[in-house]
Amino acid sequence: MSVPQPEEPAGWRLPWSRTDPASVLGAARAIADDLADGLAGVRVRAAARGIRRLLGADGVGLADLSGRPVWAGPLPPGTRWVALVDEVLHTETRAGRPPLLAVPLHVHDELTGVLVVAGPTRLAAVREVGEWIVAALERARLEASAEYAAQAELRALRAEISPHFVYNALTVIASLVHSDPDRSHELMLDFADYNRYSLASHGEYTTVADEFHAIETYLALQRAVLGDRLRVQVRVAPEVLAVAIPYLVLQPLVENAVRHGIEPRAGGGQIQVRGEAEGTDCLITVEDDGVGMDPARAEAILAGHDVAGSVGLANVDRRLRNVYGSWFGLVVETAVAAGTKVIVRMPMFSPGVMP
Repeated sequence: MSVPQPEEPAGWRLPWSRTDPASVLGAARAIADDLADGLAGVRVRAAARGIRRLLGADGVGLADLSGRPVWAGPLPPGTRWVALVDEVLHTETRAGRPPLLAVPLHVHDELTGVLVVAGPTRLAAVREVGEWIVAALERARLEASAEYAAQAELRALRAEISPHFVYNALTVIASLVHSDPDRSHELMLDFADYNRYSLASHGEYTTVADEFHAIETYLALQRAVLGDRLRVQVRVAPEVLAVAIPYLVLQPLVENAVRHGIEPRAGGGQIQVRGEAEGTDCLITVEDDGVGMDPARAEAILAGHDVAGSVGLANVDRRLRNVYGSWFGLVVETAVAAGTKVIVRMPMFSPGVMP
């Protein structure tokens, strides 16, 4: 049964009000980090210990919707705090009375769990800490959603890898099995390497060196398919090889150059891929002398309004901007019958971006 609590006296200060603000903020950040995996995470007990220290409470408990609580500190004798958790989970309102208080934790207006505090702690303090916990859980949920969305975008990009290219590459490899078995074996290894990098599970980031290796493997297979119709020049400066870059960013640009630039052009053409340092930035360009396109169409492709016109360009542009900020991303220079140049600019170093 819920018991009404009196309002706090005027001028009453929270228990940490005379504590060094930097220490309080540091403790709050640590608690938020411990709640990164939610109330069922492996670090929830550490979060409960941090809350107990922050409040100066006898004990602190946290429980998710399962009602299985994690307790930090000595359990008050004779208390039925598990029953108190169950009451809050069923009523979604605070319950109990000093020295045992329980408040519900609502994340995005949805009941997520319960905070229980034992000891002579004021209700206002418990409420404020409850708000901190909710903010931490909301942030953790948003970060998890963002990570899931990024993974979904990467899966979508992998799904766009051209079945037409895969079929043609395997056809060429099969045609060489008897006439040039060494060449066939070499291309089969390239094909396996291509699939290993493009389709296997990877972290969020890789290096420029790995992306360029994937590009060279892809182009080796395309040269086997297109023969003299495809000419390639790849140059990368040593100082950018170790730069961290979002996984599977460059290969879609090269595939677009082949598929939409060179293949439709009578007589084929040339693709140039360059990587170099420019000040504190890493600059990568993919340029072809193919059929080009109307600049307005290129703009629509980058905006995601013409998904049939490219292999994941909007996906790549969005991921780059999410990682580095709106100043970065793709720049496309093109015109009908004038080829296409795609420029990727990113910092040589960005905090939190590492392979």
